[in-house]
Amino acid sequence: MEDGESCPKLPIPGKRNILITSALPYVNNVPHLGNIIGCVLSADVYARYCRLRGYNAIYICGTDEYGTATETKALEENCTPKEICDKYHAIHKEVYDWFDISFDKFGRTSTPEQTQVCQAIFKKLFENNFLSENTMQQLYCDTCQKFLADRLVEGSCPFPGCNYDSARGDQCENCGKLLNPTELKDPRCKVCRTTPRIRDTDHLFIELPLLKDRLEKYIDDTSVTGGWSQNAIQTTKAWLKEGLRQRCITRDLKWGVPVPHEKYKDKVFYVWFDAPIGYVSITSCYTSEWEKWWKNPENVELYQFMGKDNVPFHTVMFPSTQLGTGENWTLMKTISVTEYLNYETGKFSKSKGVGVFGNDVKDTNIPVEVWRYYLLTNRPEVSDTLFTWDDLRAKLTGELLNNLGNFVNRVLSFIAKPEPSGYGSVIPDAPGAESHPLTQSLAEKVGNFVKEYVEAMEKVKLKQGLKTAMTISNEGNAYLQESQFWKLFKEDKPSCAIVIRTAAGLVHLLAQLLEPFMPSFSREVFKQLNLPLHFSLSDEGIASRLWEILPPGHKIGTPQPLFKELDKEEVDQYKIKFAGSQADRRDRDVEAANMAEQLKKTKLSDAKKQKASKGAGTSKSQPAATLEITMARLDIRVGKILKAEKHPKADSLYVEKIDIGGGETRTVVSGLVKYIPLEEMQNRMVCVLCNLKPSKMRDVMSQAMVLAASSSDGSKVELVEPPESATIGERVRFAGHEGEPDVVLNPKKKVWETLLVDLNTNENLVACYKDLPFTTDAGVCKVATISNGTIR
Repeated sequence: MEDGESCPKLPIPGKRNILITSALPYVNNVPHLGNIIGCVLSADVYARYCRLRGYNAIYICGTDEYGTATETKALEENCTPKEICDKYHAIHKEVYDWFDISFDKFGRTSTPEQTQVCQAIFKKLFENNFLSENTMQQLYCDTCQKFLADRLVEGSCPFPGCNYDSARGDQCENCGKLLNPTELKDPRCKVCRTTPRIRDTDHLFIELPLLKDRLEKYIDDTSVTGGWSQNAIQTTKAWLKEGLRQRCITRDLKWGVPVPHEKYKDKVFYVWFDAPIGYVSITSCYTSEWEKWWKNPENVELYQFMGKDNVPFHTVMFPSTQLGTGENWTLMKTISVTEYLNYETGKFSKSKGVGVFGNDVKDTNIPVEVWRYYLLTNRPEVSDTLFTWDDLRAKLTGELLNNLGNFVNRVLSFIAKPEPSGYGSVIPDAPGAESHPLTQSLAEKVGNFVKEYVEAMEKVKLKQGLKTAMTISNEGNAYLQESQFWKLFKEDKPSCAIVIRTAAGLVHLLAQLLEPFMPSFSREVFKQLNLPLHFSLSDEGIASRLWEILPPGHKIGTPQPLFKELDKEEVDQYKIKFAGSQADRRDRDVEAANMAEQLKKTKLSDAKKQKASKGAGTSKSQPAATLEITMARLDIRVGKILKAEKHPKADSLYVEKIDIGGGETRTVVSGLVKYIPLEEMQNRMVCVLCNLKPSKMRDVMSQAMVLAASSSDGSKVELVEPPESATIGERVRFAGHEGEPDVVLNPKKKVWETLLVDLNTNENLVACYKDLPFTTDAGVCKVATISNGTIR
């Protein structure tokens, strides 16, 4: 099992049996921090709390792998849907492992078990007459010989004033309007670029109106008894108010669970129908006795965690599916929904690669317990919240370092002092603690706070639970200050022993209370206490007898600081590093690596030789060191690839011979193999940056750089192309940026790196610096399909 269990847990009669799920993350991208706090981390905190309380709980999750988005991503990356799923499932698992997420099972939906459970549910719905047939009109590609899902179609936006020519079949990215594929003007298949035609296709629908009465009774009862979050109730009521309609459950795709019906055998189930069933099938991968969890409502409580955009699928669609089978399903009792976590001045975005992503956090020097703490204190439970680097630093310093870490370290360091300055690492006996006024006052406060903590956690108010635990730490610091234990040690050793043993007990209690939130912190505290890793809060009353928690004579381990400060300079570096999109960052990293290689391997004489070969007019230009950094410094020319071939020593690189005019050819090494087929590299018109320092790449000297644009997630790259009629060797211009280029760009001045961040493609596919187009005498330079991309 995921958390080290030797065998799967099953419901136990007479105990609280809690089945916990978090929304299945879609497998076509890397999760960002908003995704992590919205589902998997929140559910992990509650699962850990349940275990802490001695409940019999399992936590089930996995990657959602079927559907159009996977097929589209596979097309972009030139691989199969299964290869995409394998790749991103591994990435998700690695991210969640780093975040210390304690799944009992982290599975996936592209399994035989998913097919089996999904088809069985379908057959029950069909037998019970809750499914109907209907005909829809859909675009069909004769070349590909298949119906096209909405994301496999693009064309011109039909809305007046927009006319964006790369609108998707489901939405126009330019104006934001929602679309049906058949509404597009001049539609084209994204795979073969030919024009599809409208054709009738039959589909299966679930008749939600027939299930309305049963569904509404379930919602009315359970939303109260289960204490649904207010945002979940509001969203659900809004859906019901609009009126339930029949909902299509099939799609004309290949990647999905096949429909077990002769007429529809070439279709698969729609992902909204299929995905929630993933909770069940992943549990069936965890234990063959999965029905004891999922068909046992008398003995099992189902808690589900998700972001607000997933609510209707869990409060309306999935319960309707379960009710329609007529079987005794475990229906959701409690739903915990988060709003959005925003990033600095904007929104986290998987599609645009904006924000801090799960694979980014490992590259920082910030430990996992700090990330978990900050995300959970900032959990958007009732409204959107904001991630900022400055706030993270402030909370680390003020709350973790100065409050919690300070309290634990003060107590344990004093105990660890050798006698006669301290207790020689041994917990002292503390007779008379029951009658020590200051200690009794603390115990009463802590006992009440622990009750508040339990009450908050039982209601899944995780942020309140964490705040209460940190308040207890604050009380511990106040207790130490008021007792002045350092004076008591010299003047009243019996009283000092009471204070220290009580404070050590409070350290132990805090490690227990905070284990759901910061398990790595709690493990480290137990290590410093020299205790086995067993966390339990089954006896709340012990909080009122803190001095009894650790026995006298127990020898503690070696105290160490639990948190370290985050410098402002480091925070400023992270702000810069994680600015823009992931594609921007990859480009900056590549450029930095290239520059480092050039500085290391390029001899000064190379630059001198190039400078000498230029005309006298060039040599008189102002030294680069004194020039303002503008696009005029770059020597970007129209070039033509005469020949491209694979690098003899690197599978991911091409070597190109490029005519840059004036009878001069340059050898260029480009990392474009996985994006552009070799045959498409031949005889292409390109934009070439000619004044970078030459750089040897796997024993081939690269004398320039071909400019290319990448999509927001970095999965697609296209060459920036001048007009076909442009003159080879002509310099590419930018309005308002006139002047002679540098002979060779000085890497120390970071001219290219500074300008690079503002190179982009606009919504009309024009290559730009900020909003200034790459211009030649024949017209502007463009890319084929990537709008709002980044240029490198």
